[in-house]
Amino acid sequence: MSSTSTATETAQPQPAPELVDAVELSRSVARDEAADRGYDPGSVVGEHIGVTPESQDCVTHLFHADVPGYRGWRWEVTVATAGEEFPVTVSEVLLRPGEDALVAKDWVPWEQRVRPGDLGIGDLFPPEPDDERLVPAYLQSDDPAVEDVAMDVGLGRERVMSRTGRLEAAARWRSGEFGPRSDMARSVREPCGTCGFYLPLAGSLSAAFGVCGNEIAPADGHVVHVEYGCGAHSEIVVDKSAPVPVADLIYDDSLLDVEPHASSR
Repeated sequence: MSSTSTATETAQPQPAPELVDAVELSRSVARDEAADRGYDPGSVVGEHIGVTPESQDCVTHLFHADVPGYRGWRWEVTVATAGEEFPVTVSEVLLRPGEDALVAKDWVPWEQRVRPGDLGIGDLFPPEPDDERLVPAYLQSDDPAVEDVAMDVGLGRERVMSRTGRLEAAARWRSGEFGPRSDMARSVREPCGTCGFYLPLAGSLSAAFGVCGNEIAPADGHVVHVEYGCGAHSEIVVDKSAPVPVADLIYDDSLLDVEPHASSR
């Protein structure tokens, strides 16, 4: 592609001069819009910022918007014409944020804003009907725990965790506070998998996760990875002897030069 064709494709449209000159018309329209919104038009419509070409027959005039609470916003008045023999008309008037405007964050649905730890006493957070972490309990599964429930259709839980849900939970637990790479786990040699207080989970997660049952341990009552560990391991042996050897004290008074007291002479 030649440089000439590239410049042609990227060139801005050249609007009609009467559109570019329609500053005062656009200002008066912006003031009318401000008055309709209940503002003082003389104070909230600021200086003219510039013109944005939309096409040869359409431009947008920009004005500073000195509206309380709308820092960095601007009035945008779009005007157009059908030709030199036709008058300039107003297409629309908007109060829009500029590049450095103070705007609200994108709206996020409530169910997507909830984070672990947000749920309080009395709060309800039902799962979505198509939550991929859950499957009907009667479906065939690779988890023996699910198969056990499937034997009693209608008597057990209506839904159980799917493979996707279990994998997500396993990844979350492994990378968490009680995973194998935590600071506590790296400070000891003995892993939870060899601890007498380690209670393995059932089902497909039993090979990697369990619950700590040691009231002294920091993970008591929490799901821990089999390679996690702490200083309360059941098989830790501590040498209770003095860490610094102390030599036996020997008193030798044979070298003492003792002179009789003057009163004894």
